[in-house]
Amino acid sequence: MKALRFLTAGSVDDGKSTLIGRLLFDGQAILADQLDTLERRAAGRPIDLSLLTDGLEAEREQGITIDVAYRYFATKTRKFIIADAPGHEQYTRNMVTAAAGSDAAVVLVDITKLDLTQDEVVLLPQTRRHSLLAQLLRVPSIVFAINKIDALDDAGAGFAKVKAALDKFAAAAGLNVAATVPVSALRGDNVTQPLDAPWWNGESLLQVLERLPTLSERADAPLSLPVQYVQKDAYQSKGTGVQPRVLWGRIAHGAVKAGDTIEVLPSKQTAVVSEVRLAGETVPSAEAGDSAGLVLDRQLDVSRGDWIVTPGSASQTKTFPATLAWLDTEAAKPGRKYWVRHGNRWVQARISAIASVLDINTLQPQDAHELPVNTIGRVQMEVQHELPVEPFVDNRVGGALIVVDPASHRTSGALLVDVQAAAPAEEAW
Repeated sequence: MKALRFLTAGSVDDGKSTLIGRLLFDGQAILADQLDTLERRAAGRPIDLSLLTDGLEAEREQGITIDVAYRYFATKTRKFIIADAPGHEQYTRNMVTAAAGSDAAVVLVDITKLDLTQDEVVLLPQTRRHSLLAQLLRVPSIVFAINKIDALDDAGAGFAKVKAALDKFAAAAGLNVAATVPVSALRGDNVTQPLDAPWWNGESLLQVLERLPTLSERADAPLSLPVQYVQKDAYQSKGTGVQPRVLWGRIAHGAVKAGDTIEVLPSKQTAVVSEVRLAGETVPSAEAGDSAGLVLDRQLDVSRGDWIVTPGSASQTKTFPATLAWLDTEAAKPGRKYWVRHGNRWVQARISAIASVLDINTLQPQDAHELPVNTIGRVQMEVQHELPVEPFVDNRVGGALIVVDPASHRTSGALLVDVQAAAPAEEAW
């Protein structure tokens, strides 16, 4: 079974780092010197498992997660790659980074922060925001982990009320929820071993994670490969002046084999693949997810940022509608120029119009003239040069772009292409 890449998300102090520390501790994935350090810091008190992921000095001082921390562990049945994402709103961009490419998102919900006396429990904004971002970034499975159940006198009733609120929110937002489980990251209840309680007969969190599917891009689709690096293969030259070039990149979707005809974008030149390589070795074929090198039957002008596709399968455009998750403290405004990265290519772009902003409480679109920090909106984008964008639901590589502020060089937003659109009339840049 393939390794599962998952992130922990949710509001600040919901216990994300402690949960990961518990998984590592119970999974015996902690080195002896790390454990000794934690025990010395604890000075006779219970060890703080959150310190296993809070590696920055500022994180240890403030007791919060700032940057994404990656940890690895394995059970008898599966390997795991964990991304501990920060819960603070100002670090939402780091959560988006962690979600990109994840197979699952474990969204923690601190039950002690919620008013259980109400008929309908109101979820925290960051719980809703992180869940929606995970959905937008096409994370296949979302798991809600209701944490700190050990703090309640009637844990069963509290869990039932919060689960009902999560179920209602998930149904309204169209979330793909794989499971909702009660846990106590501090004590270890229902994390790696099933909870022994009369009101719970379900799986532990680890059992849920062990059965979740991994994300795999379609191998039966047309070829789509963003060129990352062009290698001059001087070591395998067949004569003076003959130095075949290898075009390297990670296949976004589709497959390729020797003898296939390909098209290079944006030049629209065609050629035949004479050789396919993986890790420097010649292989019969490669498919989605592979980092492959292609040798063509003739020399073409191909450079980093170009795309190699099945002829006629991709159209190029200068304008397209997209969902924009805005992460910069300076609001996104129509007309302002930005840099966007599509695959391995940088081009200038601007937001030509903002259609709406999503109200994370009502899940309804609202009229907007700008997008403040940590909001999600629908926009119309214009780019300076034609790009072979695809809907994000079909291609996570061809349908995703990052937005960078040209003055501060900050990562300002994440663009997810909604549908392809025809190119507009030429305008001055």
